[in-house]
Amino acid sequence: MESTTINDTRLSPHFRLGEFISLNKYPDNKPTMQHVANMVYGCVMLLEPARQVVGPILVNSGFRNEDVNRHVGGVPNSQHLLGQAADIRPRDPQQFQRLVDFLKAHQLTDQLLTGNGWLHISWSPFTTPRHQVRIGYYK
Repeated sequence: MESTTINDTRLSPHFRLGEFISLNKYPDNKPTMQHVANMVYGCVMLLEPARQVVGPILVNSGFRNEDVNRHVGGVPNSQHLLGQAADIRPRDPQQFQRLVDFLKAHQLTDQLLTGNGWLHISWSPFTTPRHQVRIGYYK
C-alpha cells in the first residue's frame, strides 16, 4: 500500500490514519490491522464525540512503533504502541478546558494526562477503562 493511500485512510468521519502515524517524519511507523482497529475505536468512541463538543481536534501523535516511541521518549508500556492513545489539542485553544472536561467525564476514557495546551488521551477497547486523570501531568 502506498503511503499516500495509508495517510488518506479514514479512521472516522473527521480523522485520517496519516494524522496518527506521521509517515512523513517516521517512514517505518506502520501499524498492523489490529493497531488500526484500535485507532478506529478511539476515534469513533472518544474523539468524534469530543469533536462535536469542541470543534476540530489536531492530533500530534497517535500510533508509535517501538523505535518511534523510544525516539520521542515514550514510556515502554505506552498505549501508543497499541494504537490506543493520542496526544491531541483543540484547533481553538479557548476550547482546551472544555475538551479536558468532556474527556474527563467520558465513560470510555482510560487515561487523561494534560500538558501545556495539549493532552494525552487513551482508550482500552478490551478492558474496563481506568478513568485515570492527571491534570498538569506534563509541565
